[in-house]
Amino acid sequence: MMRATRRALLAATTTLAAMPAARGQASWPARPIRLVVPFPPGGPTDIVARVLAAHVAQTLGQPVVTENRAGANGNIGNEAVAKAEPDGYTVLYNTSSIALSPALYTRLSYDVLRDLAPVAQTATIPLVLAVTPSLPVQDVQGFVAHLRARPGALSYGSAGSGNVTHLAAFLLLRSQGLEAVHVPYRGSAPALLDAAAGQVQFLTDTVNSALPLIREGRLRALAVTSRARLAPLPDVPTVAEALIPGFEVGAWQGMMVPAGTPRPVVDRLNEAVLRALADPDVRRRLAEQGTEPLGTTPEDYGRILRAEMERWGRVIGDSGVKLD
Repeated sequence: MMRATRRALLAATTTLAAMPAARGQASWPARPIRLVVPFPPGGPTDIVARVLAAHVAQTLGQPVVTENRAGANGNIGNEAVAKAEPDGYTVLYNTSSIALSPALYTRLSYDVLRDLAPVAQTATIPLVLAVTPSLPVQDVQGFVAHLRARPGALSYGSAGSGNVTHLAAFLLLRSQGLEAVHVPYRGSAPALLDAAAGQVQFLTDTVNSALPLIREGRLRALAVTSRARLAPLPDVPTVAEALIPGFEVGAWQGMMVPAGTPRPVVDRLNEAVLRALADPDVRRRLAEQGTEPLGTTPEDYGRILRAEMERWGRVIGDSGVKLD
């Protein structure tokens, strides 16, 4: 996955410190900013969005009010921002689902590249392969062997059909020639609870949303989908080291605004986001959730977005998933 390096983020922060603080300040922002999160409150996206919103509000000197508009894999909130006034007062906190939707949905009421403008890629959250504790497997190799002996007998949950939590599991299963029944939910929370209760036997979900249940012993973590092991789960191997060399999937996040938003506003918002991502307290709070801060220019985020749309378009084509 494309990402900003720590060195690049620190360099960007140094550059920001030298920029005139008053650039664009006279006209924007003059009132509170609405940050639309297209997923439910308390979920993995909402958690990070609120951490960043608080810091961005301090930098800009205006409240950043988080508004949850969940539904349709994020498309309800995405559409709301795409059709909003391009004045800098409506901002989208999007996830990687925005790169999946064009290939997933036969009809979309907005065009990602035409109707929205990138501000910054903000963070990436690795996924964790977790099983219900009653499943008699202790590691990822045992998990594969268990499924191979029972083709189609087990089920796995996800935050929704075509969601990255679904497609990550699809990629893992396909790589090993395994079969299982997909059970889509409306968000991570119900999928996690049903996995903990044994209604589905496993899932791949974002680390920050699954971590509480893992720590309570209600789910067993077998592997993470990041490039390296994670500080909150130091004894859990990566899928790459345990099973599939090079395997890496994350639920990345970013900020976008309606197309046509004035460039000085985009630049000032980008500066505020980068300052937040470089703040030690913000970085600590994200690390506690297994979330890696990124930070890019608007141009780099645009390139990443297009590359991810191509990547997941191929995966979705292979999966055969289509949504109305």
